[in-house]
Amino acid sequence: MEHSCWLLLLSVSFSFAQALPPNGTELPKTTTTTNSTEENTLHKELLTSLLILVLVLIIFLVLVGYFFRFRRHRKAVVTSGDKKMPNGILEEQEQQRVMLLSRSPSGPKKYFPIPVERLEEEIRLRSADEGKLFREEFNSLTSGYVQGTFEMANKEENREKNRYPNILPYDHSRVILSQIDGVPPSDYINASYIDGYKEKNKFIAAQGPKQETVNDFWRMIWEQKSAIIVMLTNLKERKEEKCFQYWPDQGCWSYGSVRVSVEDCIVLVDYTIRKFCVHSLQEGCKAPRLVTQLHFTSWPDFGVPFTPIGMLKFLKKVKTLNPAHAGPIVVHCSAGVGRTGTFIVIDAIMDMMHAEHKVDVFDFVCRIRSQRPQMVQTDMQYSFIYQALLEYYLYGDTELDVSSLEKHLQTSHNAAPNLVKIGLEEEFKKLTNVRIMKENMRTGNLPANMKKARVIQIIPYDFNRVILSMKRGQEYTDYINASFIDGYRQKDYFIATQGPLPHTVEDFWRMVWEWKCHTIVMLTEVQEREQEKCCQYWPSEGSVTHGDITVEIKSDSLMDAISVRDFLVTYNQSNQEKQSRLVRQFHFHGWPEIGIPAEGKGMIDLIAAVQKQQQQTGNHPITVHCSAGAGRTGTFIALSNILERVKAEGLLDVFQAVKSLRLQRPHMVQTLEQYEFCYRVVQDFIDIFSDYANFK
Repeated sequence: MEHSCWLLLLSVSFSFAQALPPNGTELPKTTTTTNSTEENTLHKELLTSLLILVLVLIIFLVLVGYFFRFRRHRKAVVTSGDKKMPNGILEEQEQQRVMLLSRSPSGPKKYFPIPVERLEEEIRLRSADEGKLFREEFNSLTSGYVQGTFEMANKEENREKNRYPNILPYDHSRVILSQIDGVPPSDYINASYIDGYKEKNKFIAAQGPKQETVNDFWRMIWEQKSAIIVMLTNLKERKEEKCFQYWPDQGCWSYGSVRVSVEDCIVLVDYTIRKFCVHSLQEGCKAPRLVTQLHFTSWPDFGVPFTPIGMLKFLKKVKTLNPAHAGPIVVHCSAGVGRTGTFIVIDAIMDMMHAEHKVDVFDFVCRIRSQRPQMVQTDMQYSFIYQALLEYYLYGDTELDVSSLEKHLQTSHNAAPNLVKIGLEEEFKKLTNVRIMKENMRTGNLPANMKKARVIQIIPYDFNRVILSMKRGQEYTDYINASFIDGYRQKDYFIATQGPLPHTVEDFWRMVWEWKCHTIVMLTEVQEREQEKCCQYWPSEGSVTHGDITVEIKSDSLMDAISVRDFLVTYNQSNQEKQSRLVRQFHFHGWPEIGIPAEGKGMIDLIAAVQKQQQQTGNHPITVHCSAGAGRTGTFIALSNILERVKAEGLLDVFQAVKSLRLQRPHMVQTLEQYEFCYRVVQDFIDIFSDYANFK
């Protein structure tokens, strides 16, 4: 703006200069002296007027320029200021920003319910342009701050009880505790009643207890007769305390007037189940109660879970364990609004899908924000709700109780024996919907790393590939075609990899050493149908050295269809003491390249032998390989996870077990035959152990 003002000034000055005679040029002579004097006076007056006009114009233009510049600067300050909020107010602040709610003059945009059959298409549209329409929809939600007051939460004596200064319960929907004699503010806790789909006050949304509010938290559990606590945060994330540990690790502890003792703890890959015996110490109190805490541990520090499978499994477990006549389900994360809101919305809209065959996320979030502000905090959480609902709509509940498996698979004496076969074909066909994310295979698709692939279609994803230490001065030496795969109880419990090529044997042993593997499962022969399927990476006798690692064979025995080989693996690094470790290889011979093992017992024995070895060596990752590291490898890992769950819970979900593997490595469980084999082995396992296991 200032630049244009000066240009205008120059052009005016130039025009004015052209209007005046040049220096030294004579003016035309006049006939009389009087006329000449008058004309000179007129010229002077004209010159003065023009100069004043030019000065006024300059001042005006400069003022206009400064006005616009100030306005633009002020606007920028307000915009950036609006997007900033005090530190530590959002428990899952994935991108350290708060999406501003739209304030269009025409009022908030209305979003209508989506029929379930349109859900997939609507999500596809909203996900385009990096989720632009999801952000717009999220930003159109009412903030929830206009619906009520926060007088109790803002009282001086209650402020310290709030984890975050602007995440407060409304007065009209807050949970009110019984008053402790002589302590006026003792009825306050940062928790709000939240409705379910049709059930009033189905949930209590609470902040994660602080050290000074733990007693209030347990008092609330007792007074509200709650039987389930849903915890959606870890105690610490990114070195920040998100929630105080409000339960004892073992034994018994008293929290004010409530005594809590640990009865049981089951750790699974996505969540942990803790069972507490809770008893009030007040006189005349009734018998103790069982309270179950379900702690979802797979919500990452940033963003949302990679797949909704774990959350849906977790939600089903919450529904299963909640007694019919119990009080509200207590749900908390850190602030009790982001992840807490996400969980509650998924639960409610799944009920809506059953009752009305439609999805109305927008309206439900607006409703619960009138009960507690900021419920569902980010557009990522908002779109995750839709992804979870789509997952549920497309695949439904594929979980089976072991007692119903036989009926599910029964083909003998059946009027239509092919129906089960067709049913399994339909299940397997749905698995082909799991998209191979080629955009997440950049490292494996680098030219230098493509040479390390046995089958170019089976490349590890970047997000879970096994990373080796980089050799000094040698690029790409941190890469191996191997993926971390989750187990039933532990994350990254398996390493799925291809059979080593001659030039990747050193990388294979580096991986075994660096990731402290004590167990290798081999599911292919070195040669099959006169083709090399796996380089023999161990010595038949004596020892062999690959780079810094020496492998010495200590024993080689054959049990049924399994060769068991023990290796002494030694890491030789100059200027350092040698380190050695025993590694056991289980080489299964009963699996042809095409087809499946003749019977399931061999696979059951192999899994049992591997688990026993793991228990003795500390549960470090199990390295599993066939030739390409997908078909037989995926089937073995799927069966390990499925049988673990059958033993622990008496439940199985073959479809979701395989689907989960395919999200972690492409083509895991490659054929319908391998998929059917998973069911068959489970049935064999139940038949073998049904005499003394309480499966039926």
